[in-house]
Amino acid sequence: MRIRIISGTTTTTKTTNILLLLRRSRTIRTTTATLTTTTKNSFRGARMMKSFCSNVMTPPSSSSQNYSAARRTSFGLLRKKEGQQQRHKERQKKNNGRRTIVTSSSSSSSSSSSSSSSSPSETEGNATKQFVSSLLSWPTRTTLCGSLDISSVGEKVSLCGWVDKQRDMGGICFADVRDHSGLVQIIGAAEGIHANQAKIDEILSSLRSECVVKVVGVVRERNNKNKNIKTGEVEVEVESIEVLNVVSKSLPFSISESEKAGNAEKSSEEVRLKNRVLDLRRPKMLKNLRRRHEAIRQMRKVLEEEFDFMEIETPVLSRPTPEGARDYLVPARTASAGSCYALPQSPQLFKQMLMVSGCDRYYQVARCFRDEDLRADRQPEFTQLDVEMSFTDADGIMNVAERVFLEASGMHKKVQQPFRRMTYAEAMEKYGSDKPDLRFDLEMTTLNDVLKDTEFPPFKSALETSRSSVKVLVVDDSQAGKNKISNAKLKPKGEIFEDAVNAGSANGVFFCRVAEDGKTLEGAKGLVEGLAKCAEEIIAKSTAPPGSLLLFVAGKTKVVNTALDKVRHKCASVLNLIDPKAHAVLWVTDFPMFEYNEDEERFEACHHPFTAPNTEDYEKNPDDLTEARAIAYDLVYNGVEIGGGSLRIYRRDVQEKVFKAIGMSTEEAEDKFGYLLEAFQYGAPPHGGFAIGVDRLVMLLCGAKSIRDVIAFPKTTTGQCLLTRAPGEATTEQLAELNIRRID
Repeated sequence: MRIRIISGTTTTTKTTNILLLLRRSRTIRTTTATLTTTTKNSFRGARMMKSFCSNVMTPPSSSSQNYSAARRTSFGLLRKKEGQQQRHKERQKKNNGRRTIVTSSSSSSSSSSSSSSSSPSETEGNATKQFVSSLLSWPTRTTLCGSLDISSVGEKVSLCGWVDKQRDMGGICFADVRDHSGLVQIIGAAEGIHANQAKIDEILSSLRSECVVKVVGVVRERNNKNKNIKTGEVEVEVESIEVLNVVSKSLPFSISESEKAGNAEKSSEEVRLKNRVLDLRRPKMLKNLRRRHEAIRQMRKVLEEEFDFMEIETPVLSRPTPEGARDYLVPARTASAGSCYALPQSPQLFKQMLMVSGCDRYYQVARCFRDEDLRADRQPEFTQLDVEMSFTDADGIMNVAERVFLEASGMHKKVQQPFRRMTYAEAMEKYGSDKPDLRFDLEMTTLNDVLKDTEFPPFKSALETSRSSVKVLVVDDSQAGKNKISNAKLKPKGEIFEDAVNAGSANGVFFCRVAEDGKTLEGAKGLVEGLAKCAEEIIAKSTAPPGSLLLFVAGKTKVVNTALDKVRHKCASVLNLIDPKAHAVLWVTDFPMFEYNEDEERFEACHHPFTAPNTEDYEKNPDDLTEARAIAYDLVYNGVEIGGGSLRIYRRDVQEKVFKAIGMSTEEAEDKFGYLLEAFQYGAPPHGGFAIGVDRLVMLLCGAKSIRDVIAFPKTTTGQCLLTRAPGEATTEQLAELNIRRID
């Protein structure tokens, strides 16, 4: 083997370039090149060449099979004749200065390419487009790119997919071809093996990212294996390649996840949603969709095979309802003016009527719609697994839900079984939330009884107001070292103080510490003196150890719980208490039937008005259910409510009492829910059910930050689809057909 080294310096970069012309002979011999250099860059190039010669160009094996493999090494099979090098230079000019290995003679072509007015992507697309057939074709494949491994060596395969990345090593070209299953490296064959090898090399050299190709070739073992990908032990030696389509427009971000320059995650969500078809092509997004599919598949499997459920579809166009979030309304063209359908917020009433009809066990992967303020884990249209069953109690329903969760998540060995249960009252008292995150401790305590005689003004004022309280959160950071929570974070403008204010606490948080004696408090003079008489009681009731931090919030109980819940999570984050690999699942039970709406000064259903009241509470006062508990249960995973359900009311008289409790008149109840009340009069069976939010569950399973990352075509927080530009404006004619007139 002879190695020719051509050194030259361009007038713009003043750097030395090296052109390697490697020729095959009947035997491969390792040759040491003597490099004469005059610059530091030339010396570096010489060292690289010497390393290349000693490490890559190995002597042939005595075995003919090993000899053949050696001849096919990625750096051992390049151009045979200098005429082929000349053709390579001509292709270089045609591709507008495509970088391979540059000599001083190529500087003119580089300068001409820089003056071109076309964008790089468009120029590259045009270079590849010459190989696209003028006719449409629909090729088939024999194998998925990501399915090849060492056992596939020797097989002839047909692959279809996108070019993930292409490398031109001065004459021999490599490319990674990707489909939904993964990617695999393809490489040109040795010269003389295929009659059309020159054409194959020319196509391979012209390929650009995201070109669509079909490749036919033989799987062979790679010499330089890549342990970072599952196909890294093999590559496909190309026998034929067909370019099916090219990219003729600049990509808004990189699709390949193997490139360090990949910038999809750094791009704004707006750019990603606007170019959703490309965003979904990214392996990470395809993995999320695959995980979603698998979760739903497992849900269906366990319900049908283990519990004999039947999937039944319910209507999408129904009546507006007075409870819950705002409905999405659909004007009815064929009905009287002003008549509208409502898109379902859930199939609640239909599934109850299916129980009345004797279907016994129903489920549905249902699309639901709610016109409410959006956030990271909420969409105007979403998917839930909806389940209803007759002749069972709450334990039976929760058992089915646990099996569904375990199969969908695959957490059989990672979570406690049966799931932990906690009453709503306990959750609110200890954690200030009906969906507590139990991956870390930090508990809070209500101090109303201890502080009943306090003279500290903020606490005294709060306790004199109805539906108010003072609570303390104990944070033991005495051993936290440098992570110990500083006073700066707790004072006005500090991040913890501001979190409390943003959650509704007008006074933010008050704070002090337990002294080393475990009996007195240390901190701001006004607070410590105001609590001096009851300091020991506060410490004892909250079980605060010496040196621990006490965080107080006072005000309306609902605001206090919300603020301290926010503060609890912030402290856990500051102290690094949350194990990202931990899984905490629990049931929160015994919710109140109703909660009081301060703004509207009325009671409203905590879950929905079809939830059955607790039997004991109903017996105590059947005519006033406002203080009753509900037979309801929520499924909480890592501090996120992913599902919930209840036993349902199945008698008309009880249902009418619930409507009365929320201020609904008999006439309104008949108008809105007369069909359900009538169904109850035909022998409705006892029944109940649950629903699991598919989007939220998959978001958590994938470790995504937003449910938009696990929904194929989501809406923004303003309810818009940036891809299709929905919602769109209706024409005057369309509105007229619906008896609607636009008011400017």
